[in-house]
Amino acid sequence: MFQIKWMWKNLKGHRVRYVIGLIMCAMSSGLALATPLISQQIVDLVLSPPAGQERRLDLLVPLVLFMVSAVLLKTGLGYTQVMINETTVMEMLHNVRCHIFKNLEQQDMSFFDRNRAGDLMTRMTGDLDMVRYAASMTIRVIIDAFTVFTAILIYFLYTDVLFTLALCAILPLIFAVCYVYSKKARPMYADIRERLSVLNTRAQENIAGNRVVKAFAREDYEIRRFDEKNADYRDANIKVNKFWMKYYPAIELTAQSMSIIVLLLGGIFVMQGRISMGQMMAFSGLSLTFANPIRNLGTVLNDVQRFLASANKVIELYYVRPLIVNRVDCHKEEGRLEGRITFEDVTLKFGGHSVLKHINLDIRPGETVAVMGNTGSGKTILTNLIPRLYDPTEGAVLIDGVNVRDWELHSLRKNIGVATQDVFLFSDTIDGNVAYGNPEMSEEEARHYADLAAVDFADRMSEGYDTLVGERGVGLSGGQKQRIALARALAIKPSILILDDTTSAVDMETEKFIQHNLQNLDFPCTKLIVAQRVSTTKHADRIIVMKDGEISEVGTHAELVKQGGYYAEVCALQEALGGEEYAQA
Repeated sequence: MFQIKWMWKNLKGHRVRYVIGLIMCAMSSGLALATPLISQQIVDLVLSPPAGQERRLDLLVPLVLFMVSAVLLKTGLGYTQVMINETTVMEMLHNVRCHIFKNLEQQDMSFFDRNRAGDLMTRMTGDLDMVRYAASMTIRVIIDAFTVFTAILIYFLYTDVLFTLALCAILPLIFAVCYVYSKKARPMYADIRERLSVLNTRAQENIAGNRVVKAFAREDYEIRRFDEKNADYRDANIKVNKFWMKYYPAIELTAQSMSIIVLLLGGIFVMQGRISMGQMMAFSGLSLTFANPIRNLGTVLNDVQRFLASANKVIELYYVRPLIVNRVDCHKEEGRLEGRITFEDVTLKFGGHSVLKHINLDIRPGETVAVMGNTGSGKTILTNLIPRLYDPTEGAVLIDGVNVRDWELHSLRKNIGVATQDVFLFSDTIDGNVAYGNPEMSEEEARHYADLAAVDFADRMSEGYDTLVGERGVGLSGGQKQRIALARALAIKPSILILDDTTSAVDMETEKFIQHNLQNLDFPCTKLIVAQRVSTTKHADRIIVMKDGEISEVGTHAELVKQGGYYAEVCALQEALGGEEYAQA
């Protein structure tokens, strides 16, 4: 199976240890025969020898010592192989998880548009743990069962063929039952795994959006929705267990019937003198051991089906490749870019729907261009094409005259500072978030760019810039988070600065302070500012108005006001609403 080959591939560097562990597992399982076989010798040679033979009391102590030694050896081998296999599998799991996380980090935005965060977390945790369980535990159970079953079967055949055939007569039936069960159970376990993914997604969304839930007093509603998904997951598990219970009686009956066959047939053979009393005792003890692999067959099949369902999901992430990658002959630039941005007849489609249509635009180095438009007009997606988070369907985006498809991604993106409207802060200090793009920068330098973005509120916090902001900036206001995000974008001294509604949550006075600082940066920078406030756009060198994915207006503030289009309407509306405060801005 491909899943097994994939697992073996990822054991590279640890395969010898892993195989040694499995060999030790087989040896430990084989020693399970020692106790019944030695017991047979004790009965036949010491306690109840056949007629005409003397009791060998001198063998009692050696045989008992041999039995104890076998038990100790079995225990030692079992302990050692568990330690070897567990550590080996954990090494494999560590490498696989690192590979998958690296793979996820390299994915383009369209991948995360298609996949739910809860599903990805399920694959990285629960599914990977199921792979670990299969590689460390399930495989040991299978080897143990196979070794014990084969060794006992050989002993039975060597001792008495007729007895063995009678004991194994019902095995074909049980194998047929297991085959049918395995075939029908696989889609059920795949369904369980999908329902777990949905459940985790529901939990993740509610944890991330807890403020919204509380703000709208929708706790009871979300609890009901979570309970529905939880009930679906519960019902799917119950369904599989009930399905298994239809087949369990046949398997258990087969295992139990072997003991009955041993007692009946073995008793007859003893009375006929065909086998000795010691052999009868060995048969009786080994029949219980022989039945255990059959009794555990259902559990193994369940584990295998769970492994297959989980491994398929993990393998998808392991081999998924991003659509946006570096060309072999990609262009690299060690220094700063000039910052020229050119859109040449750019069209972008999602699912057949055109989000951007025939965009032609040339932004000169050092120029400040503001982008305005109604919701859904394509403002944000336009800026996302510059750092190549998406690729245009038609046309080309050029940076310094080079198509972004030809740029080496790291070389391109390290020169672009981005502050998005959906601010994300890491669970780190304020200083750590500001210096995220360049951890090597000095504390003074980080404070400088924090001051440019008006992160003055940090000084009033309990631990200043060393204050932990918490997950996603919990505890900070929207305006405070926006200012930290702006400082983070400025701190890398980008050649191109993209600000997407970055000051929408700050007050007018703070915005005026930030706008002044942006106009007087201590490094050359081309600025692309997406905004809805005229106070933000009016000082730009050019203003672009988007409508339905197209550029509908281009000009300076004064030119667009005279044109009397969308921009002029927004200006009039905001002046009417803002009064003196707007006029002063």
